[in-house]
Amino acid sequence: MRLDGVEKAFRETRVLRGVTLEVRRGETLVLLGGSGSGKSVLLKHLNGLLRPDRGAVVVEGQHLEALPEEALVPVRRQVGMLFQGGALFDSLTVGDNVAFPLREHRIVPEREIPARVAEALATVDLRGVEGAMPAELSGGMRKRAALARTLVLQPRVLLYDEPTTGLDPVVAARINHLIRDLQHRLGLTSVVVTHDLQSAFFVADRIAFLHEGRIRFHGTPAEARASTDPPLHEFLTAA
Repeated sequence: MRLDGVEKAFRETRVLRGVTLEVRRGETLVLLGGSGSGKSVLLKHLNGLLRPDRGAVVVEGQHLEALPEEALVPVRRQVGMLFQGGALFDSLTVGDNVAFPLREHRIVPEREIPARVAEALATVDLRGVEGAMPAELSGGMRKRAALARTLVLQPRVLLYDEPTTGLDPVVAARINHLIRDLQHRLGLTSVVVTHDLQSAFFVADRIAFLHEGRIRFHGTPAEARASTDPPLHEFLTAA
């Protein structure tokens, strides 16, 4: 998947000013940048939640900016997204939360849904919690339940928006290991937006640094640490 010269503005504020970036199949790419730099805006272009004002977004050979809304539905099945807050439905059990996209898209017969839900929950080490309500779970468990809801559609790409925000260091480390494990076990391509540098350097195969609406740097974690680029160096040092 790739972005070619993507520009995006909200009213008079130019957020993305010509972003060009390739995400390689099977890798975990971490997107770094200061607050308000447009990381989440960029992320939402990768599954068509936002459309570029100019430029192209190409996923599996399809130009998302050219697709009508209904044609984006199958794309979003393949490009799952874990939102920062998890976005679980408080009024539904964990099992029904995970089953929700299966029922919404009518992907499998109802009789097969419990097994798919159990499999997705087991993948994130949450066996046997189908009957619990989201309020009964810890923050880390809610994050993993939301991840199971994304995984139940068996996507090829996962987009993570601040996956460790609000979690204590032990739980955050568990989420980081899970991101790596899913990549290796399922062959997922992942894009991770985070402010947590410890998380970034643990999960990343490559790092891209968004600065003033453009990709200022992209390379391996070792190359990022060794970079003498002033904005990147300042960001890493300050963080």
